[in-house]
Amino acid sequence: MENLNDKFNHLFEIISRDSFLKMESLGGEIPFFIAAYDARQELDISRNVGYLKNKLETQGIPVLEINLYSLSCELLEERSLIDRLFRVERKKGKDKFLRALQSSLNIHEVLMPAIQAKIAEHGEAKVYFLTGIGQVFPFIRSHTILNNLQNIAKEAPTVTFFPGEYNGHSLNLFGKLKDDNYYRAFNIENIKA
Repeated sequence: MENLNDKFNHLFEIISRDSFLKMESLGGEIPFFIAAYDARQELDISRNVGYLKNKLETQGIPVLEINLYSLSCELLEERSLIDRLFRVERKKGKDKFLRALQSSLNIHEVLMPAIQAKIAEHGEAKVYFLTGIGQVFPFIRSHTILNNLQNIAKEAPTVTFFPGEYNGHSLNLFGKLKDDNYYRAFNIENIKA
């Protein structure tokens, strides 16, 4: 398994650079970066993301973390849908539950507007962290979020913490499930410190 101290030291070094924060040297590409990791290290990654966020903020770099799982729960609670969804699961099974959940968190009508509102609310953020991707699978797919997020997250670079593999062409969730191809993000591991 990967040495997380080295990984997060590298991330801090890259993200805290002025050129990174100003989105320079992107060659016209969107400022999206994938930080892939072994899904077996999920708890340690979550803890280290918090440390990285605090370390960056201590250096005067405000971070907006968008945890897809937490956001999904917030949205379902706000709309009083959790109990209703559990009743659907008990009465109609897992497939109906999954469809009802996806419908309740419609990417275009619910999820993206909520993310856009969070970005607007935290206008001072100089970098966005996208987390919780593994926790929302299969009702929210990473490539769908990334494809839609590129229209919203333009003011600051976005670092997506992805539980799996990213080779610069395709996302492989948990190292086992090939998602649709996604070419628009940079593998942050390949950026020299």
